[in-house]
Formats: sequence, structure tokens, C-alpha cells
Amino acid sequence: MAIQYVAYAGWSVVVKRINEALSAWLIPGGVLLLVVFGLSLINHDLFHWTVPGIMTKGSANYDKIVAGKSGFLSVPFYIIRMVSYLTIWAVFSWKLRQLSLQEDQNGGTYYFHKSIIAAALFLVLFAVSSSMSAWDWVMSVDVHWFSTMFGWYVFASWWVSGIAATTLIAIFLKQAGYLRMLNSNHFHDLGKLMFGFSIFWTYVWFSQFMLIWYANLPEESVYFNQRLGGFDGRYTWMFYGNLLINFAFPFLALMTRDAKRQMIMLKIVCIAILIGHWSDFYLMFMPGTMKGENGFLIEIGVALILLGAFLVLVTRRLASASLIPVNHPFVEESVHHTT
Repeated sequence: MAIQYVAYAGWSVVVKRINEALSAWLIPGGVLLLVVFGLSLINHDLFHWTVPGIMTKGSANYDKIVAGKSGFLSVPFYIIRMVSYLTIWAVFSWKLRQLSLQEDQNGGTYYFHKSIIAAALFLVLFAVSSSMSAWDWVMSVDVHWFSTMFGWYVFASWWVSGIAATTLIAIFLKQAGYLRMLNSNHFHDLGKLMFGFSIFWTYVWFSQFMLIWYANLPEESVYFNQRLGGFDGRYTWMFYGNLLINFAFPFLALMTRDAKRQMIMLKIVCIAILIGHWSDFYLMFMPGTMKGENGFLIEIGVALILLGAFLVLVTRRLASASLIPVNHPFVEESVHHTT
């Protein structure tokens, strides 16, 4: 939504309220993050770097590599960063939402221009905080390993998943009789974004994998060894499956113009992308935490519980305001959008 503002894009206005609704999960999700991290400090089974004495020379748990990262990986600093990321995202999403609602009530272009300023500032902060949050929440699980491309890799996953979620909700609303102004041209553009950024995710995935494979340094290749053949090949099927569901399927399914304009095809691809990137994050976490003792059915159950809570908040926010920003300066352009 912020990118659409700074780009002065008009086509996306009819789906803007869906973007606003998706941010309803930020604060509850942030609270859950803090709770999970707090619980992980009890048994130290999620983040190995939190083990007592691991950064203290002479301790039985001392680890020289982890100690070298002590300036960044300290529990108080970690919590400060986590709260900072979530606060930035929550404040700016709330600000853009309030400006949008005030625009509905009062009209004019004042709120539109204020939104552009807020969106531009948010994008600068998000560019930094999104990468850092990926380092903290995901990469630090494999604390000995690091990749300079990891922030981009996780961002690409978030980005294409966000587009898929927006498109899927738009389709359900359209089929339920809402968003009558939404037409095949809007779906075409959403499909192009999913198509393009599925390729972008694959580009980052391949670049990270190829450089580590080519260098063949033990401290780097261990990450892929665990996922590609380690633990008796427990994760190998998912490693290759992620490529199929996150790249090959969207690439082939959305290659034609007609496919991007058909709701049934977009719906199938959106669901596949969301499941695929969930499994990609599963693959990021499990080898570094559960090793070869990973569960699968329980993770699906937990994911469905969180999905239900997420959808309750999103649908409530969707119902709390007009689905079309009636006084947005570009609403007519969006309604008559053609490609």
C-alpha cells in the first residue's frame, strides 16, 4: 500500500482496504512473538545463543563463534529491536489507516498527500527493519550460519505472500457480491505481481544457494546440507517441493494473459503460494531447532488456529469501513482501470 502511494498508482485503490485490513494482525502477532521468545528463554530450545554462559569465556557452554556476535545477540537488545520493528510497522499502518478513514469523511487531497509522506517515511524504515527482523527472528536460529542475502530472501517471501493474500481476499469478496467495481483488469495486475515476484523469490533463492554451493565452505554449506540430505533426508522432499510450489507452479500457471484474468486460476495459485511459503519458513526453522525430530501434523494444526485468529481480525476490520475509499483522488481511475 505504501508503494502504491509513493508511485501515485491509481489502479490499486479498489483493493486498498484489503491491505489496510491485513495489518490488523500486527499487534496480536507481535504480542505472540514476544510470548514465544519469552518461553524460549526457559529451555533455550529455539535460539541456541540464549543458552547461559555461551558467550562467557571459561564457561562449559562457551562458543567462540557465538561470543563474537555478543554485541548484537544479547537478550535485552534483541527485545528492544523486536519491539522497535513492531512499533514502527504498527504505528505507520495505523497512521495510513486513519488518514484513509478521514479522507472518506472529509474528502479533498490533503489526506492523500499526508499519506504519501507517511508512506515514503515508512518505506525507508521498513527497508532496514524488515531485513534486521529476518536476521533476528529466523537467521539467528542457525546462529553459526549467516547469509548476506537472507534479508532479501525473507522479504521476497513476505512480499509475494502478501500479494497472494490480497488477491485471494479480493476474489472471495468479489464472489460474495462485494467489490463489484473490481474487474479482470485488476486481477490481471495482481496476477502479474504474483508472477513477477515468484520469479524474484526464486532468483534470490538460487543466488543464495548457488554462491554457497560454489564456495563449498563448511561454515556456510552446513545450512543446506541439513536441509538437502541431513537427518536421513527428512527435509529433502520439502526442499525440492518448495521450488515446485513457489516457482514452477506459479510460473507455469500464470504465464498466459488469460490465466491472470481468471479468478479460479488466481485462487488456486494464491492458495499454493501461501502454503508454499509457509512450508519454506517451516524449512528455515525446523532443522535448526528440532533437528531430525520435527513434527508436521501438529504444525499444521497450530497454523490453522493462527489462520483462524488472523481471519477474524481481518474480516472485522474489513467490515468496519467502506470497502471502496470513496473520496480517494484516484478512485475513478481505479474503477475504470484497463490493461
